[in-house]
Amino acid sequence: MVEFDPAAIQAALANNFGAHPILVIGDVMLDRYLWGEVNRISPEAPVPVVRLLRQTENLGGAANVALNLRGLGIPAAIIGVRGPDPDGEILARLGHTVDTRGLVVAPGRPTACKTRVIGAHQQMLRIDIEDPTPLSPEINHLLAERLMTTLRELRPAALVISDYGKGVVTPELCRKAIDAGQGAGIPVVIDPKGRDYTRYRGATLVSPNRAELALATGHPTTDLEGLYRAGEQLRARLSWDYLLVTLGESGMTLLDGTGRLHVPAVAREVFDVSGAGDTVIAVTAAGLAAGLGAHDAIRLANLAAGVVVGKVGTTPISISELNAARAQAQARSQAEKIQILPDLLRRTTQWRARGDRIVFTNGCFDLLHAGHVSYLERARRAGQRLIVGLNSDRSVRALKGATRPVINERDRSRVLAALESVDAVILFDEDTPLNLIRELRPDILAKGADYRLDQVVGGAEVISYGGEVYLVPLEEGHSSTNIVDRIRNSPDKDIADKKSEKS
Repeated sequence: MVEFDPAAIQAALANNFGAHPILVIGDVMLDRYLWGEVNRISPEAPVPVVRLLRQTENLGGAANVALNLRGLGIPAAIIGVRGPDPDGEILARLGHTVDTRGLVVAPGRPTACKTRVIGAHQQMLRIDIEDPTPLSPEINHLLAERLMTTLRELRPAALVISDYGKGVVTPELCRKAIDAGQGAGIPVVIDPKGRDYTRYRGATLVSPNRAELALATGHPTTDLEGLYRAGEQLRARLSWDYLLVTLGESGMTLLDGTGRLHVPAVAREVFDVSGAGDTVIAVTAAGLAAGLGAHDAIRLANLAAGVVVGKVGTTPISISELNAARAQAQARSQAEKIQILPDLLRRTTQWRARGDRIVFTNGCFDLLHAGHVSYLERARRAGQRLIVGLNSDRSVRALKGATRPVINERDRSRVLAALESVDAVILFDEDTPLNLIRELRPDILAKGADYRLDQVVGGAEVISYGGEVYLVPLEEGHSSTNIVDRIRNSPDKDIADKKSEKS
């Protein structure tokens, strides 16, 4: 699997994923919430008494997928069924930001509705209204007509099939949608249901949770490795590009036939998981529609899920929330690059297990400049992972004199960790990184081309176990020492010093 592309992710977020329309097909429903407070237990039965304070309704099921897309600034349309009842009218009214012309009113059928009773910010009870009987041939025909009409008029950049098992996603409608997506060359992303996944043959990405995949494969949920293997066999047999297994608090794992990518869940307090799957499928589809790789799309989907589970009730993601979550994740990720030796040794073991070649370089990196950035980018391209050994403040003083470093070791570490090319930063206090090199045993030892091979500290050791030394070409005209000297000799500095003396 390829590395993720932060620049592409940033571009997608900056322009609302291109704002290309997406069509959602599936089971729409109304999510109703009865909010109250609990102060006592009923004398009639051992149950809490909820004093009702307010009532709210949200779009649910496939309609919530569409609402999530709208929160990202993406035009969305729905194909589905509602009843000719008050709940259906509420659902249609709530969908004013979404194109609901594809909704078919089914006579004699209630609008699917989930009513949740919330007391003291906890879900205490859920009441479902739904008709489990199959839709009539007439309604199925109308759905197929609405699908083809909407595809012609909307020209969507992606299709989402949100199957809640309520009757809309028949094998025939599913086949029409997938064939249309394939014919148009657009991604088809599916949130599946049930035991038989053959209806989803040919989809781009299918995203069951652990229990759903276990049901479809007949493999127990307790054996995750075995479940992955069974899932990969299912993916290959049904010609999906990707299988995304969502694992709740354990994150999500992407399978694509070439490897496995696991994305840990974003650590935060979980209040309500309802609607999180809708958010994941919406953001994944938005990312693929915007041209992101699946790797990048699911990283964003994982961040979005972390936001919505921190809220009570089915609440869609917004583009501002997703941007904020990404900024927080970047800060955490950068800080986590700064390592101590035992943790870094564990990390290098994991990298090697994936077949990554590890590059090591070292330096003071005081007053980081464009020459440093170019050097580190070139060093990183020699392998798959770059570790930077950073001289401590004491070590820098020993090498460059009492006036250096200009920037302290904590800040130098943080700035280096912010560079995309750098995978880990580790401080060393000795005058040379030799002991660090012996511990890490990098595959490639990188040093500037202003050194000769015999001058590179640790070079002989790396070559002795089959590694290599890479002398990195340098850009001319960049030097931290020269920058420091220019600042010290600047006329502005003299003026500032004189002002300081007067004060």
